[in-house]
Amino acid sequence: MSDKLKFGIIGCGAIANIKHMPALKSFSGKLEMTAFCDIELERAEKTKSEFGGSDAKIYENYQELLKDKSIDVVHVCTPNNSHSEITVAALRAGKHVLCEKPMAINPEEAKRMLDAAKETGKLLTIGYQNRYREDVQFLHDACEAGRLGGIYFAKAHAIRRRAVPTWGVFLDKEKQGGGPLIDIGTHALDISLWMMNNYEVDSVTGSVFHKLNNKPLANRPIPFDPAKFQVEDSAFAFIRMKNGASIFLEASWALNTTDEREAMCTLYGTEAGATMRGSTMKGTSNTYINGEDFGKLYELELQAGNDIPFFAGMKEDPNRAEVRHWLDAVLAGKELVVKPEQAYQVTCILDAVYRSADTGKTVYF
Repeated sequence: MSDKLKFGIIGCGAIANIKHMPALKSFSGKLEMTAFCDIELERAEKTKSEFGGSDAKIYENYQELLKDKSIDVVHVCTPNNSHSEITVAALRAGKHVLCEKPMAINPEEAKRMLDAAKETGKLLTIGYQNRYREDVQFLHDACEAGRLGGIYFAKAHAIRRRAVPTWGVFLDKEKQGGGPLIDIGTHALDISLWMMNNYEVDSVTGSVFHKLNNKPLANRPIPFDPAKFQVEDSAFAFIRMKNGASIFLEASWALNTTDEREAMCTLYGTEAGATMRGSTMKGTSNTYINGEDFGKLYELELQAGNDIPFFAGMKEDPNRAEVRHWLDAVLAGKELVVKPEQAYQVTCILDAVYRSADTGKTVYF
């Protein structure tokens, strides 16, 4: 009898097959994927054929999967509007859960997830894999060590010039709850809050725009259908924390700019500042720390990787690192890197941006 952890996957679309499955497969010595569920049974069958064993089961209804008491861990990779329902059911069925970002479509549903985790004692984390990037880890270590001093202002960047996702349900407001703000803005906001270690929000003022959703031709990789574009194309917010610190959040799938920065932040501290430049979508990222020493200004650039010829080094893929830390928490009781309480605050802020944009008023916490 195998002593490996048994994993069930609910939602077998692109995020499961591109992110979760390959990362999980790389830990085949510690786990096995024994159940695959999707409302389109063919997708579950295809995912099983590539990542599951011959004995793995497929399901069309997630509730049937959760009845299998042998399953230890569930990954929820479904559209945003079903995150809460499935996660709560999985926790109450005795499973540990990693749910894709964002935590939920609104704070009320996210709170149900928090409560279910506390009631059951099962682990819950959210898929903010950008925390595990080499540059993000370096900058977080610098912040934790006090290199930047007190961080009193930050910019959270999630900007694409023309890259509206044309697959899945990204443009469906009912299923996703929003567009680039809730899709990629959530990563930038999560990183910024984590760097600042500041989750006490005072107020949020937001603006949401639908300005370029009728200009599909220059979109990468293929044009989108304007008739299906139900969500915003860009959103911006000013977030004030209770200690007086502030964050400017920018998120867009389509914007007339050449400054593309996705899942990145700029930090302003009392001792130094930090800037992340480039685009994770394009595979480019440069991190700089700037400040003053001995009356002179300086700027330091983080050099990623190594320069040894013919040696790739030990750089770890963020998706794999996410699973490694997740397994450490499940198997060894180590601390979660992404705590559900932190992800809950991100959801609260995103919701406040949309509410502020709808009413034209600042939302106070």
